[in-house]
Amino acid sequence: MEILYHILSFFYFLIYVLSGQITARRFIKSENVLIVTWLGCVFALLMLIWLPALFSFVLGFTLLAQLLALIPCIAFAAICFGGARRNTPQAMDTRPARNLALALSPLFLLGVFLFLTHVIPQINGSLHVGQSTFGDLPLHLGFVTSMGEQGFFPPEYSILPGAQVGYPFLCDSVSATFYVLGASLRFSMLLPAIFAFALVLVGVYCFFEAWLKKSGVALFATLLFFVGGGLGFVYFFDLAKSTPGNFTNMFEAFYQTPTNNIYYGVKWVNPLVDMLIPQRATLFGWAFLFPCLFMLRRAAYDTQYGWFIPLGIIAGLMPLIHTHSFLALGILSAVYLIQSVMKKGVAHTVRHWYPYALLAFALALPQLFAFTFKQSQSFLQPHFNWANETDSFFWFYIKNLGLLFILLPFAFYRLNKGDRAFYFGALVIWVLAEFIQFQPNPYDNNKLLFCWFAYTCGIVALFLADLWQMLKGFKGRMGLAALVVCLLFLSGVLTLAREVISDHELFGANEVDAAAFIKENTAPDSIFLTASNHNNAVASLTGRNVLCGTGSYLYYHGLDYSSREALLPLLYEQPASYLPLLATEYGIDYIWVSNAERYQYDVDFSYFDTLPILFQNRSVSIYKFNPAP
Repeated sequence: MEILYHILSFFYFLIYVLSGQITARRFIKSENVLIVTWLGCVFALLMLIWLPALFSFVLGFTLLAQLLALIPCIAFAAICFGGARRNTPQAMDTRPARNLALALSPLFLLGVFLFLTHVIPQINGSLHVGQSTFGDLPLHLGFVTSMGEQGFFPPEYSILPGAQVGYPFLCDSVSATFYVLGASLRFSMLLPAIFAFALVLVGVYCFFEAWLKKSGVALFATLLFFVGGGLGFVYFFDLAKSTPGNFTNMFEAFYQTPTNNIYYGVKWVNPLVDMLIPQRATLFGWAFLFPCLFMLRRAAYDTQYGWFIPLGIIAGLMPLIHTHSFLALGILSAVYLIQSVMKKGVAHTVRHWYPYALLAFALALPQLFAFTFKQSQSFLQPHFNWANETDSFFWFYIKNLGLLFILLPFAFYRLNKGDRAFYFGALVIWVLAEFIQFQPNPYDNNKLLFCWFAYTCGIVALFLADLWQMLKGFKGRMGLAALVVCLLFLSGVLTLAREVISDHELFGANEVDAAAFIKENTAPDSIFLTASNHNNAVASLTGRNVLCGTGSYLYYHGLDYSSREALLPLLYEQPASYLPLLATEYGIDYIWVSNAERYQYDVDFSYFDTLPILFQNRSVSIYKFNPAP
């Protein structure tokens, strides 16, 4: 039966893809087939995210809302169909197309492999993840299952019942759509994520190609962005010399890679394994950010002003998908708007920019005021030097970005006036992210900094291409190029290799069995008393509420959970004194006792064993609390 639901979910997905392709062929003219197909898929993902959400705001996150969302999707495709038939995209040149496929296909296949091995594959009954998904994935699983099981929309935190989610939850509602359609949790997580990942890969290349105008340079910049790394590999080679065997830590220890090792102050992570695979908001945000950067380049610098309309629509719908991407795009747009006023005057700028501004503000402001500002109003604060805690400013960036950062001033100096102005927008993002902390965790400013990094990869790739031409005839050119490539990519390649072999158990087989029982035998809005571990099987796998989840999530979302967290040891260790009163106050229906609770608390089993046992296996006991009448 599950396979049937997967097939139906896939056909549901294909309806959006087809509608997006028809839309692109109707409105995008004078572009090659790659651009049209890519943007058609971007439009499809945008509809897949937003149309079910719009109906869910009215009807709740129900099957009916998901099915009704097909009506405007199909209707819009039908309206566009006639015009789409008359518009034939331009063919791509054979050689650039082949080179693009040869370069991006391995990255795509690697990403697919990581998704398949890192998003709860079942092994001997337990659910596994990789190094990068061990921390973030349980939160996203909980959002998906709670929306799908409880039907609240906008959603509330299942790990803090009653608190509205201000986090950009549409990155998870898109998976909850397939979950409601009957697909398994794993399939629901994977289908839209792999689709979005493909869009990011192509989007980064298309942005670079539109800007740099040379397919080879654009391709190299794309590889720099996804695989380039700093000098972190030096530490591991050093360790291998001083202490034989320590080099293997890179492939065995938890978060000790050449691009992510806090002990050595290495914090510029690999975007593929540490941003896109585990961080769903970033994944779906970048699927739209790079199309927006592509359109912004075309409109603001190539004076193809018609791009401002789709740019305004996509930008305006981004805040609840990924707020940081929306902010980065807003900063860039503001810089380019000011440049346009200074160069072409107010009247010219207003005449061409107003559709973008009008659409973006009209669509974004309701999201910002209803959700984002409520949760982030106390986040902003001054903070210099991003996540650097141990090194001087320049050494921190040299160590983390390596040769790419060393080449940056030379690359900037070689830019023509137009490219220098274009890169200036990214420099503004870098400066702001260096002086302002935009969320409770300073490290999370990297979600802005990676936009600056993309621009930096572009100008460094352009500089290296020029340098390659200047060294024509130099006998050591190939050897020098090999050294440069090694310095630019070795840390990233080693990190990717580490991630491929990483494997961790997230939920044991007994927890998985208990979670399945809960889904079948308890009400969706039940509240469970559990420990506050981040890998909470009740919250992640069943969609039920827990009294208080981990501060690792709640603190960084700006939520006050301290009073509830303080109750957990009292309820487990002194239940006779506290449970009857607090269970009634907080609506606790069930008590979950697993290895996590036994480890964290001195559980009073003499009391809990007097309660009705709803479920029990070798490591999990579920007690039903029946308050006195």
